[in-house]
Amino acid sequence: MAFITLFEISGILIVTGVIGYIFSGYMQSAMGGFGSKLTWQTFKMSMIVAAPAIILHELGHKFVGLALGLNAVFQVFWEGLGLALILRWINSPILLLAPAYVVVPNALPIQSFLIAFSGPAMNFILWIGSAYYLKHNRISGKKKMIAFAMTKQINKWLFIFNMIPIPPLDGFNVFSSLFRAIF
Repeated sequence: MAFITLFEISGILIVTGVIGYIFSGYMQSAMGGFGSKLTWQTFKMSMIVAAPAIILHELGHKFVGLALGLNAVFQVFWEGLGLALILRWINSPILLLAPAYVVVPNALPIQSFLIAFSGPAMNFILWIGSAYYLKHNRISGKKKMIAFAMTKQINKWLFIFNMIPIPPLDGFNVFSSLFRAIF
């Protein structure tokens, strides 16, 4: 069982690039820019801010699965990436994003609980960590302030949204696995 495969690394790179593009419009408006022209600066900044929220969420699932001795594989969800791109192209004010998932077969209920919760837990850590940093540190520079503020917001909403107990969200898997483990 490989720690991470070349196929998974290429998927992570693709998802990172697409997420950077999708969030570049939000980043451009946050940085005070107007218009729809994509710049390298906003693309790079949106990859730095938004991609870790999603990639670390999925890698949380993967690494907990691996730590539990299970086979865990990162997969690109092409339909989810496509929907997000369409929403970006039509300048939708709502962003629905499901760019990837991790497959972990044959997990016991308590293992499923830990694996399902690990993704949102990563978002919670990034949310609280960036909120703490914003509150307790003097931040020099507008870009750095924007990066931490957007990291806080993105991860807050990813945590809250993913913990809603409806399929196929992680919250459903967290609560149903916990229920199965207890009963």
